[in-house]
Amino acid sequence: MRVLITSPVFPPDLGGPAVYVPSLGRFLVERGHEVKVVAFCADDHPTGFPFEVTAIPRGPLPIRYLKAFFAVLREAKGQDVVYVQEHLALLHVLAAKLRGVPCVIRIMVDGAWEISHRKGWIDGDDINVFETKEYDWRVKLTRRLQRLWWSWTRNLICCSDFLRGICVERYGVPGEKAILIYNALHGLDPAAVTETSVEARTQLGLDPERRYLLTICRLMVWKGVDGIIRALEGLPEDVDLLVAGDGDMQAAWTALAAERGLGQRVHFLGNVPHAKIPLYIRASDVFVLNSEYEGLSHTLIEVTTLGTPAVCTGVCGNPEVVEHGVNGLLVPPKDDRALRDALARMLGDAALRERFARAGIERSSRFTRESTFPQVEAVLARAAGS
Repeated sequence: MRVLITSPVFPPDLGGPAVYVPSLGRFLVERGHEVKVVAFCADDHPTGFPFEVTAIPRGPLPIRYLKAFFAVLREAKGQDVVYVQEHLALLHVLAAKLRGVPCVIRIMVDGAWEISHRKGWIDGDDINVFETKEYDWRVKLTRRLQRLWWSWTRNLICCSDFLRGICVERYGVPGEKAILIYNALHGLDPAAVTETSVEARTQLGLDPERRYLLTICRLMVWKGVDGIIRALEGLPEDVDLLVAGDGDMQAAWTALAAERGLGQRVHFLGNVPHAKIPLYIRASDVFVLNSEYEGLSHTLIEVTTLGTPAVCTGVCGNPEVVEHGVNGLLVPPKDDRALRDALARMLGDAALRERFARAGIERSSRFTRESTFPQVEAVLARAAGS
């Protein structure tokens, strides 16, 4: 089977697809398939992968999407299936359709919500509110276009049951077309991460006398790092926040930390190399994910598998990874006080952190390559065969 995979991010950039796509690509190659990738990427010529990567460099989004359209149109020739990882997938799916190549989309978000939220068309409504309301012509058009490009595909692979429900119940996608396949732990052998917390801190140059919260995310408004900063203000002075990732909100959130007198306690690490992420996870006392939206967070899977306890918002796919009171704590989105209280509880109870860490490791078997990637392979094979 010849598979063309598209991705909105790719190493060295951070983000779920940047972890998922290389891992799946390697799996498919190991299974004897031919793989090509077209990806938005900060590196113009990615190397070190067992498949060819066509990189779409950074630049204005309309130009990037046009370049991606022509790249997919060119590379789809002779392929058996195109596998799209992109919420704004119209041009990618159109290119596959024009080539007459079957297409499968992996659903990581209701793209109509993300676009509308980013554009400010829905007054900041979260995804749960968005699915219950009607909006003006711009949102209606975006939803209509999404239905259109979904209709051109053979299947939608939904990375959480939450997202599958949106596809089927909100958009009327036939149940047999929308398939639930969880995300998986990628590119990481937990057994190979042997460093203790002290050893990891030493390698990273972190102060052994301080306590560390860690968040890893694209710095987009719905990731809620500003809420973590405000929660930090009510925590003891020996607690710092490490922020791994970059994005549109970095300048604003850096300014917020300074305004709150937390400039020395909030550390924006930038786009941390993937090889160092396990060290930061192991070095941290608590991982925090304060987002309004997550399809099914790769980072949460990685964190719980490595045995770092998590506090996260109880939204979307998060409760499918973190069960409140079992392997972490869930808090409402946009509730700084609840977040602060959960963090204070976690930081103040070493036994609780240890119990959550053990439970996270025990529950991680649901999110392995071995259990999920063969399911993806089967969906792609059916699409290609048909």
